[in-house]
Amino acid sequence: MTDFYKGVEEATRYMRPLFAATPLQRNAYLSDKYQAEIYLKREDLSPVRSYKIRGAFNTMRKAMARQSTQQFVCASAGNHAQGVAYACQHFGVKGRIYMPVTTPEQKITKTRVFGGDAVEIALAGDYFDETLIAAQTYAAETGACILPPYDHVDVIEGQASVGLEITDQLGHAPDMIIVPVGGGGLSSGLVSYFANTDTHFKLAEPMGGRSLFRALEAGALVTLAQVDNFVDGAAVARIGDANFEILKSVNINDVMGIPEDRICATISELLNIEGIVLEPAGALAIDALKDLRDQIKGKTVVCIASGGNFDFERLPDIKERAMRFEGLKKYFILRMPQRPGALKDFLNLLGPDDDIARFEYLKKSARNFGSILLGVESKTADGFDALTGRMQDAGFSFQDITDDEILAEFLI
Repeated sequence: MTDFYKGVEEATRYMRPLFAATPLQRNAYLSDKYQAEIYLKREDLSPVRSYKIRGAFNTMRKAMARQSTQQFVCASAGNHAQGVAYACQHFGVKGRIYMPVTTPEQKITKTRVFGGDAVEIALAGDYFDETLIAAQTYAAETGACILPPYDHVDVIEGQASVGLEITDQLGHAPDMIIVPVGGGGLSSGLVSYFANTDTHFKLAEPMGGRSLFRALEAGALVTLAQVDNFVDGAAVARIGDANFEILKSVNINDVMGIPEDRICATISELLNIEGIVLEPAGALAIDALKDLRDQIKGKTVVCIASGGNFDFERLPDIKERAMRFEGLKKYFILRMPQRPGALKDFLNLLGPDDDIARFEYLKKSARNFGSILLGVESKTADGFDALTGRMQDAGFSFQDITDDEILAEFLI
């Protein structure tokens, strides 16, 4: 461990000409809400708006120190690509970044901006596995050094610099650190760095990508058959080998599953109240506070805000999912009689806080009834109990499809 700490100190020292330590900010709103001292480690304020620059920089720096290569390659559609691009520009070395063909143009443009003339972007494969194979093939053919996003000791060492900064900025080790988990680079680095302290860790995974939890449950690495990619910065099918060697000592009860729709509510809350823009993975640790209220009261807690690369084209979807999770928006299939005045009768059932967000005829039948897709928003979740009660009393037939994933996906 002594060598590890020395390595982290060296990595941090070399990072300083590239970027200053990211802020550790006490958040008054969250502290008051949870009756604890809540600090946010703002990795979303790094030069590439995520912590990924740390591991990419450290791995590249050490490879160059070994004089093994001046050429680098990686596979990524997100934050890792941008970290690699920024490091290539800093060191003045050539990098080739493979991204899936399906990568949004916004992410390609940002990566190109960070890398400038130092990087070449190659689109390969519809899925990440195909993209990774293309990067590995290029590395084998050219001798370029492949930079993994998390599964490497130098990456872990670089990400652990977050822990060194927290200790320096806070002046002591916190009572608890809540950290998001994807492949395990950041979490394994922090768990290692605070191994000799009393700091308790909570590791937050998206519910649709619980690769660490399943591995701990099985006592061995597990590859998930299916992953929900909504939290794209942390939705990983298999935890890294080097990362699991460290994280396998973690108590499984400290690995939390965070619902994707609830993360959307946290993103909206932070944006509307605090003006903080976080991507879904960046909000994971903060969202976990909702499940820890009783455990953290009166304690000093650091949440890692891991990234702020948010595509605002996703904002309508974020808002929609947040409202549905909070019970403020519901969808119904309503059976409406095809007679004069029927629509007016229904509209009269709406309360003062009910608002129609969608009204669409699905079909008309020969029996003088029509099926309507109805979306309703209300200021409180309780408002729907009153509304559906009035609909039943008035004889309207309806089906709530808000939580029916198949129907909702098809119709909404």
